[in-house]
Amino acid sequence: MTDIDLEQLADELADFAPPPPATGRSPREERLIAGFEDIQRFVAAHGHAPRHGAEHDIFERLYAVRLDRLRALPDGRALLEPLDHQGLLRPQALETARDQELDADLLASALAEVGEMANGSLTRLEHVRASADKRAAEDIASRQPCKDFARFEPLFAQVQRDLASGLRRARPFGQKAEIEAGRFFILGGQKAYVAEMGEPFTQEYGDRDARLRVIFDNGTESNLLMRSLQRALTRDAAGRRITEPSPGPLFDGIAEEGDTASGTIYVLRSHSDLPLIAANRELIHKIGVTGLDVERRLANARLDPTFLLAEVEVVATYELYNIHRSKLENLIHRIFAPARLEITIKDRFGNPVVPREWFLVPLHVIDQAVAKIRDGSITRYCYDPASAALVEQVGDARAAGRG
Repeated sequence: MTDIDLEQLADELADFAPPPPATGRSPREERLIAGFEDIQRFVAAHGHAPRHGAEHDIFERLYAVRLDRLRALPDGRALLEPLDHQGLLRPQALETARDQELDADLLASALAEVGEMANGSLTRLEHVRASADKRAAEDIASRQPCKDFARFEPLFAQVQRDLASGLRRARPFGQKAEIEAGRFFILGGQKAYVAEMGEPFTQEYGDRDARLRVIFDNGTESNLLMRSLQRALTRDAAGRRITEPSPGPLFDGIAEEGDTASGTIYVLRSHSDLPLIAANRELIHKIGVTGLDVERRLANARLDPTFLLAEVEVVATYELYNIHRSKLENLIHRIFAPARLEITIKDRFGNPVVPREWFLVPLHVIDQAVAKIRDGSITRYCYDPASAALVEQVGDARAAGRG
């Protein structure tokens, strides 16, 4: 293989080097800096400049070709010398790729050893581009201690609590999943937090990309490309994205892949002409949970004493996923037990019936209770009929409430 072949491979590898933050430099200058920083990381990891020669790793030889070219560019030297804390650009007796000429068989063997060959072709650049996947994994693994980890440690602790409570969930990282600042992921068994994202730019091959600062829960950090992190998460069988602590599929009716449908919480108002109901119609609500279609569940309300033998109006619904319906219903009924409507009606056969799911509670308080169930704080609250509000319990009252 000729020197030009190696230079083409070096150029291709340079395409995947992390670009520097936006500084007003031209795309060419950004690429030169990114390629040089790539070499600097190699030197920091291995303790020497990249070398030519068949006895060395193919990627080391590619870095060596790139360094030769950077040294030979006058404008490149002027741009990079202020960054050259390792003395890589100083004049010296340079070994060239021509001094260590490679033949096709040797290069094919080296590429096969690192798993980058496909279909036996040495000329198709997509095989070299696959080396970017290897580089992405190396970037992920090349981490530095996070000097301000104390800022992030509480965030990881909160995320763990959110996962334990169900407020957040760990989802498979899909092919089209996006990465944004402030999001959490699981990579290689460790939680990863995207603390910063630089200005987005478009790579020469058309993909949108950006430089990231990623903090890991073991106290390390890594600066890498967004696409590198995406590739690593996609190729990690256990890679996960951690959902945001929002209403999510529990209450907003939007199911995600892997969710199991559980049913619907419904809140009703009665159209009954009973004096007690008519006088307090805006405050009296039935709260229930069903695994059926809500409309189907209410089809015979006027014949059912549970629904006060009258037509009803649906004023709120919340879809449930991966939730034990009866346990959640019991929880809601316990919260509003002090405001349970005490009423006895007779069924169609004249038998007395005491409905147990009607409560004298404003609708907005029901919404507040749902929100507190969602964020896990409901155990600290009880309903106070006198103030028609949820109040926080303290001391023995809280313990009694849990009992």
